[in-house]
Parts: sequence; structure tokens; C-alpha cells
Amino acid sequence: MMNKANPYELDLDKNAANYASLSPVTFIERAASVYPDRISVIHGDQRFTWKQTFARCRRLASALTKRGVGVGDTVAVMLPNTPPMYEAHFGVPVTGAVLNALNTRLDAESIAFMLDHGNAKLLITDREYSPIVEKALALAKNRPVVIDVDDAAFAGGKLLGEKDYEALLAEGDENFMWRGPVDEWQAIALGYTSGTTGNPKGVVTHHRGAYLNAIGNIMVWAMPHHAVYLWTLPMFHCNGWCFPWTVAALAGTNICLRKVEAAPILNAIREHKVSHYCGAPIVHQTLINAPEDLKKGIKHKVSCLVAGAAPPAAILEGMEQMGFSITHVYGLTEVYGPATVCAKHEEWASLPLSEQARLNGRQGVRYPVQEAVAVMDPETMKPVPADGETMGEIMFRGNITMKGYLKNPEATREAFEGGWFHSGDLAVMHPDGYVKIKDRSKDVIISGGENISSIEVEDVLYRHSAVMAAAVVAQPDPKWGETPCAFVELKTGATATEAEIIEFCRKHMARFKAPKRVVFGTLPKTSTGKIQKFVLREQAKSTSAIK
Repeated sequence: MMNKANPYELDLDKNAANYASLSPVTFIERAASVYPDRISVIHGDQRFTWKQTFARCRRLASALTKRGVGVGDTVAVMLPNTPPMYEAHFGVPVTGAVLNALNTRLDAESIAFMLDHGNAKLLITDREYSPIVEKALALAKNRPVVIDVDDAAFAGGKLLGEKDYEALLAEGDENFMWRGPVDEWQAIALGYTSGTTGNPKGVVTHHRGAYLNAIGNIMVWAMPHHAVYLWTLPMFHCNGWCFPWTVAALAGTNICLRKVEAAPILNAIREHKVSHYCGAPIVHQTLINAPEDLKKGIKHKVSCLVAGAAPPAAILEGMEQMGFSITHVYGLTEVYGPATVCAKHEEWASLPLSEQARLNGRQGVRYPVQEAVAVMDPETMKPVPADGETMGEIMFRGNITMKGYLKNPEATREAFEGGWFHSGDLAVMHPDGYVKIKDRSKDVIISGGENISSIEVEDVLYRHSAVMAAAVVAQPDPKWGETPCAFVELKTGATATEAEIIEFCRKHMARFKAPKRVVFGTLPKTSTGKIQKFVLREQAKSTSAIK
């Protein structure tokens, strides 16, 4: 029997009229066209409309293009949450180049590695980070063009580059042709993991995924048109969880914030009628513990996303008392930030607070723009029973999953083994289909929303002349969620104090990664000499652990 031609495919091909590659850079063009005079960005005394922000993004893209920046190139930025950081999320990728937003809390050695590994052609940096950047540039083999952001809101630092950001924009044309990529699979951003086993891995994301997750944020949070979004979340974190593009899609208003502190946050919420913000539990805890005077006058509804750790009952209750609505999400750099949400059910609101906390403390269900999330046995690649007890690994599959790791085919292959992205997070699946993390297979410590590699801290500890053996685990912390706790076995005859060990670590790595507590003694080991971290985790949780 002859195969019958499919009539739905005959002469019905993709063409310029019916197909365009998905890219979030298109959102800003629409916002500027439809709402040109609405306020797009507020930074201190600065006010920009969508028409002005779009013009600045076009100037940036034009200036970069004139300098030869294009497909296959990387533009790195070391910036706080300011207008140039926001503009970079549009002006860089529209050239075809890839945006590498650097973690401003890292040490010079890490920044130097990223500048080299990503082969940054141009670096835009704020004066605040000049001590770290200057050292990083001296360490790096790569020599990017350096452009300074001379922000009047910051006093200090020094200028390192050939010119400042405003002068760079002056090189560009505000009528630069604005168009998305030919192929939506094209890379849009490069973000680095915490480096749990050596150097950090470079996560490459694509235009399609960024577009979809920007829309996914609107869907899971029921965000309205013209939302007023406060930048408490660093834009370097997974490209601000795709919210730079989300806010443009909504023609909302971005409220910039250089420092995450209670007074400026609450003042901004009151003054600008902020409707949405994101952050780690410590951000919300900071607001709960703020003086009551700072909270006065906030009478409108404020929605907040929390990620990095499950919100404890005290945070849920504190937020509720302030009139803030909190939603729990979970994700990784490899899945564009949040890729699951603890979707709420109306009936939960009538339950006791402790039960609400238990339900809302789960990592939840997949984003509507992600194909699937599962808890699977990594050996058999079979889903674990949905009994809330059987442990497995959280795995993702779908459009908001990275392209892979830059220049690391082996790590990419391992991450995608079996047709799923392996998160490395161990969890259970509850009977209602909600995921709950139980442990982290790679011993990553999440402190204030920042990932800290236990191995990285251990490597520094081993450099101390008195240290024979060391192991680092997470210990609970009421402010940061988790902090590093170091267990140290000294060499025979050697002496060291807790303060000395902590200060040594602070000198050799980013200060926030240094252990907050050091416990001396013989480390528990298996018969083969492997340190038993599960024993140390229990000790770290106990207030009776010997210091």
C-alpha cells in the first residue's frame, strides 16, 4: 500500500510570515512601541521610560557591533543591579554575542578563570568591584576591552577601563536595527556554577529557553501588566531568574537596588508601590526583623518568591503578618533559575500554619514551560515511588534546560545521561506529585541564596600548614539558612585556633564562603580512609558539638 502524503505538510512550510525564532530581546521592542512613556527603570534619582531604555539598549548593541562583537563572542559584566546591568540583558544578546554576568561576590581568582574560560572580548565593570577586577585582570591570560560604569550612587573604587559606559553608548546609534537571532537555539548567556569539583562549569543557555522561562514566571506568579519589580535578587543569579526579560514582557517598572538592606527595600516598596520581588530566605527574614517604623505605610499587596532553601514557618508567618504573599520556587543555573514552583491550593489557607509551612516548604511541581520534572533512581533511571520516603535524584527534561557546559563535553554528557538533566539534588516524591529535597549529593552549601562548594573550602583549609585533614558541611543558621562548618584534624604537634583558621580562609577566598565555625578533633573515617560526612552533618546540627 502506498504511503499517503500528509496534507497538513504539503506546501505548508515555515516562512518569514509565519515563523520567527523565539527570543526575549523582542519583549523590549514591544514595550517601547506600545508604552513608550511608561517608566521602565528607576535608579535613585534616575528615571527612564521604555522608549529611553530601548534607545540605550540599541546604542549599546550598535557600539558593540562597531567594535566587532558578534556571534561567538562573550561580553562579561561585573555589575550590581543598576540600569547598565539591565540594558546588557538586551543590548548584548541582540548582537549575537553571549552575556556572561559575573558573580560580584567572588574572589579575583574565580573571576580571572571565568574571563579566560569564557574568552570575554569586552568587560563592563562597576567601580565598586575595581579591587577584585583589577587583580583578576592581572591574573587572567585573556585581555578583554574594559569599560567602566561610573555610577554616581557609589563613592569609591577606581576606573580601570579605556572609557566609561555612557561614552560607550555615545559610540552607538539609537536607530540600530533590532532583531532576534536567526536560530532560537543560539546561545544567549553564560553563567558559572559554584565549582563543586574543581573549576566552575560554564552553563550555556539559549534564546528559546530564556523566552519561555520569562513567560513561565508570569504564569506561575500570575503577574499583572505593569508589575513593579524590585531588584533584591542579583541579576547575575541565572540572569535574574529571567526576570529582566519578564518585566519587559509586562512593560513593568524595574526598581534598581545596589545593596540588599531592610531600609532601602522597605522604602522602595512604600514609595514605588512595589508589587513583586525575589530573594533567598535571608532577604525575607531581614524584612521581618526590621524595625516596625520602617514597615509603616505599606498597605498594598506585595508578592515575593523565595528560593535557595525552604521557607520555615517563622518566615511564612512573618510575611503573612506584613501582608506579603510568599511563593516557593526551586531551580538551578542549568534550568534558567526557577523551574519548579510549590503551586498553592486554596484549601491550604485554612490549614494550621505548621501544616502550611510543611506543604509550602516543598520544591513543588514543574513550571508550565518545562516538559517534565521527576525524582529518579540515577542507576536504573526509573521513577522512585511517590511515597514521600524513597530517595532519588531530581531530574529535568524540556525547553528550559541548558544547551550544555561550555568546552566540557564530558560533563555535558554526564549531565544529560539517559535523556534527562541530572540536578545532583536528592529528593522524594510525595503522593500528590510534589517534590521535596532531602539532601545535596554534591555537598553544596546554600548560604543566603549563594552556593558554596564544600570542596572549595576544604581545598583552602588543606593549604594551612597545621591542617592534616579537613571536611566542610552545612550547619543550620537562623539568618543565612546554612553556613559552612569546618571539621579540622591538626597535624601532630601543630596548633591553631578557630579564629586563625577562619581568617586564613577569608584571605584565600570570598569571605562569604569561609567557615563560620571550626571544630577540632579526629575526623570519622571509613575503613578505606574516606571521611564520613554524614556523621559530621549530624554533629554540625547539634548544639553540643565540641568546639
